[in-house]
Amino acid sequence: MTNVNGENKQPEKKDIAKAYGKYAKQFTPKPSYFANCLKAFIVGGALCTLALWFQNTLIDTGVSEKDAGTFVTITFVMSAQFLTGIGVFDVIAQFAGAGVIVPITGFANSMVAPAIEYKKEGPVLGVGAKIFSVAGPVLVCGISSSMIVGIIYWFIEKF
Repeated sequence: MTNVNGENKQPEKKDIAKAYGKYAKQFTPKPSYFANCLKAFIVGGALCTLALWFQNTLIDTGVSEKDAGTFVTITFVMSAQFLTGIGVFDVIAQFAGAGVIVPITGFANSMVAPAIEYKKEGPVLGVGAKIFSVAGPVLVCGISSSMIVGIIYWFIEKF
């Protein structure tokens, strides 16, 4: 490009970025925040209601409350992993948003999805390595923080 003085001048990168941002904004759909929140609330609430019903049903059959809670958690994790494996979880998540992503079902999905994506790399270097790409940092953070809290608690009790 040449300016009025006849000098060769290229547009700056930030001008290009602004122009691209305007262009992309034209095609980006505007999210309906209220509808998205309502769907997440209803689906998340339905999941929690289902979990409570399932837990109460197990307790009524003689299972202890602690064991029933553990069984419900394991069932939800396994269900989310299965639904991710057959490709249904993403469809549900696209509709429900945070309603299925925030509970433990979202964590199960985030563990399985990378493993499925990299299964062509093999069972060890693909699935085995990628299954912990999201879960690994979460587990390290959880274990480390629980150790710190445990040490602080021990010191408080000791002294």
